[in-house]
Amino acid sequence: MDSLSQIALGAAVSVAAFHKPIRNKQIKLWQAAAAGAVFGTLPDLDVLISHGDPISDMTLHRTESHSLFYLSLISPFFAWLLVKLLRSPGLFKQSFIAIALVLLTHPLLDTLTIYGTQLALPFSDYPFGTGSVFVIDPLYTLPLLIGTGIALFNKKLSWNSAGLALSSAYLLFGLVAQQWAYAKVEQQLADFDQRTDKLLVTATPFNTLLWRAVVIRDGEYLEGYYSLLDGSTPMQWRSFTRDKALIELWKDNPAVARLAWFSHGFYQLEQKGNEVLLTDLRMGMAPFYSFSFVVADGTEAKPPVQLEFPRDNAASFAWLYQRALAKTQLPLSDLVQ
Repeated sequence: MDSLSQIALGAAVSVAAFHKPIRNKQIKLWQAAAAGAVFGTLPDLDVLISHGDPISDMTLHRTESHSLFYLSLISPFFAWLLVKLLRSPGLFKQSFIAIALVLLTHPLLDTLTIYGTQLALPFSDYPFGTGSVFVIDPLYTLPLLIGTGIALFNKKLSWNSAGLALSSAYLLFGLVAQQWAYAKVEQQLADFDQRTDKLLVTATPFNTLLWRAVVIRDGEYLEGYYSLLDGSTPMQWRSFTRDKALIELWKDNPAVARLAWFSHGFYQLEQKGNEVLLTDLRMGMAPFYSFSFVVADGTEAKPPVQLEFPRDNAASFAWLYQRALAKTQLPLSDLVQ
């Protein structure tokens, strides 16, 4: 998830893990929170590493720095470093537990987003991502910030625990809601005899009420939205052509093959003028996608160039609010065209 969420989670987990030493005044509450915030954001520093092109940068983010194996190996060193800084060698065991929990919860939280986290390295490079929560969701982050913040202010650790409990319950709700949405989408597709090769249902920005569905099938992909408030209202689908000949022509291009693997096949290749545009269909909403790249000029492959995310998309957020509350069925792509 976003850095603020990871900082908030790290601080809350650290305070919870240091509960007894804080009570015994072996470590100050603010020290525990600060340590968790620092170590909670460390894995994301891999974004500072350049891999030579934007697709490599994208697909090599959340790799070794998010591996449960490597983070477990490095935890004792960070625990030793922390007790050195605190000058409290008697806290090594508790520091190890706290730091291990902070580091390991970071990639586990990231795995709940759709991006792709290679947490099984070095045994597998599979990019895990459930999509049950959006990469930025205030309803997850605010309980953590409020709980830890109040705990720091009034020294009552129960507030920190309450924040962790509420945020965790929200993640659980997202997982359950996603399965409900999957079932509803599959039912509607079956009712209308819609064939599917691949189906993705993922949370939309800032909420777990509205779910975006993407269907990949031969020669096209479909996009639709299901709100938990829709009831039995039929979903509205928008169809987009997938150029089979273009995909066949460029499927062995390293950039295309890399993104096809990373996105689990949820990608689009299209000709825009003289350029070939490669898009990750999992993140964003048509026509606003988070990751789009120019990979060829005519018939000549070129180093991938990432397109800037559209800034003038206020209409999409207004639509998102209306659609989440089931106040409109109008497809977003119709609204902004």
